[in-house]
Amino acid sequence: MYIPSSKVLSLLEYIKIDSFSVECHFKCSKTNKSIISSVPFEPFDGKIELSWQDVVLHPIESYNRYYHTPITIYSHDAHETIVLKAFMKVSKHFQ
Repeated sequence: MYIPSSKVLSLLEYIKIDSFSVECHFKCSKTNKSIISSVPFEPFDGKIELSWQDVVLHPIESYNRYYHTPITIYSHDAHETIVLKAFMKVSKHFQ
């Protein structure tokens, strides 16, 4: 299901980010209730998985892959962002 990013942005109150997760607070304009959705702080398409062999045999490449993978929290141009992923988890609470 495609939801225009402008609609999601209008419901977004604020975002709280820590090293492991992104917590998005959405507010329903009709009921005035807040709904919180928490998603892992990782790329939209899934986790960054490293095998022990990668870490042992290629430590620098593994570090760079894990810590320097770009993560898009929100963008008007992107259809795959953490905010949209968080909204999809709670979208059933919105009309």
